[in-house]
Amino acid sequence: MTQPLNELPTDFPHEPPQGFTYYVKEHKTNVVGIWIRNHARYSYTNEPIVSIWGFYNTKKQCYIAPINYKRPGKPVDLSNTTAYSAMPLLKSYVEQ
Repeated sequence: MTQPLNELPTDFPHEPPQGFTYYVKEHKTNVVGIWIRNHARYSYTNEPIVSIWGFYNTKKQCYIAPINYKRPGKPVDLSNTTAYSAMPLLKSYVEQ
């Protein structure tokens, strides 16, 4: 069964960080962009600040790291992603 194009995939593992939310926007046939919205207020804009988290291929049911907000890159293992981005981690992250 194909994933609806207007909601997060059911296996999406991350909860949005405090002050953030996710939303999904159709990118092209069978691919959606997963966006992360920062709800903080900034002095230079009244518009919400958004970034691409990554992409999801609804047909192949795989997550894709972004090259930029317009271009999906390569499929990514979810264990190499964070709540902020699907860009693969290149180094171990140690919270201090």
